[in-house]
Amino acid sequence: MASELGFEKPITELKNKISELRHFTEEKDIDLTDEIVKLERRLQKLEEEIYGNLQPWERVQLARHSERPTTLDYIEHLFTDFLELHGDRLFGDDEAIVGGIAKFHGRPVTVIGHQRGKDTKENIRRNFGMPHPEGYRKALRLMKQAEKFNRPIFCFIDTKGAYPGKAAEERGQSEAIARNLLEMAGLKVPVICVVIGEGGSGGALALGVGNHVHMLENSTYSVISPEGAAALLWKDASLAQKAAESMRITAPDLKELGIIDEIIHEVKGGAHKDVKRQAEAIDDVLTASLTALSKLSEEELIENRYEKYKKIGEYGLVNDVMPVE
Repeated sequence: MASELGFEKPITELKNKISELRHFTEEKDIDLTDEIVKLERRLQKLEEEIYGNLQPWERVQLARHSERPTTLDYIEHLFTDFLELHGDRLFGDDEAIVGGIAKFHGRPVTVIGHQRGKDTKENIRRNFGMPHPEGYRKALRLMKQAEKFNRPIFCFIDTKGAYPGKAAEERGQSEAIARNLLEMAGLKVPVICVVIGEGGSGGALALGVGNHVHMLENSTYSVISPEGAAALLWKDASLAQKAAESMRITAPDLKELGIIDEIIHEVKGGAHKDVKRQAEAIDDVLTASLTALSKLSEEELIENRYEKYKKIGEYGLVNDVMPVE
């Protein structure tokens, strides 16, 4: 059973009450159908109220849920004949990023994504989903291979950020990320990205330069974590909730800002409640994206990507901001 988040407590308590009444009905042979139906109606209304009005910090909690589906979970449900490929051909393999070739509705594609663990042992193996430079170089190697063989690229984003350790910096972390940004901008095949959990800083953006960027409803995408922002702005990481509310890191905010293309709605309670149904919702969006992008030429794909990122943000003359004396 999925672990409970703080804001889900009233729902859990009501579900337990309904379960107790059902058990009592079976055990004592007493008809409590009317009471159970009333509680189920109340539960449905409560779920609509809570899950339909999630605050930014609550979405952050869902994005970080220990049982939230990972890249490999979605690969299992969305693709067939997946063959994982390893190594960057320069240093080694990084298990915080997985990638390989597969088929999407019968069409050969390349799939790449961040991969975190679901327990302590796997998290250590995957470095908690925080890639080293070799992870990004592996991703780039697979992207260039996809371009060579004219395969569309699907990227799944789910990381707190690139690993900030000394070894990663020594092996060129910032250069590896910058190289990915540069090369992805000029790829001659369709690139479709989906934020499935946390999208943190350059570590996320290194897989995020796509023609279409979609985002699960309860995912986040930001230049820094709420805790990091709170520590910088107010010298107090405990104000993360306040930071999450002001940073505009949720899917509805980013859709409004024009940073993402489409919000993929999640099953009630979050993607971890029903991975199969969630994958079906993602499949619909990926299929529509690939159909649209497949109509574009190589030059149009590059131009499409260029125009997409050129429109993000606000621009103005220096004189409009700072008068010149």
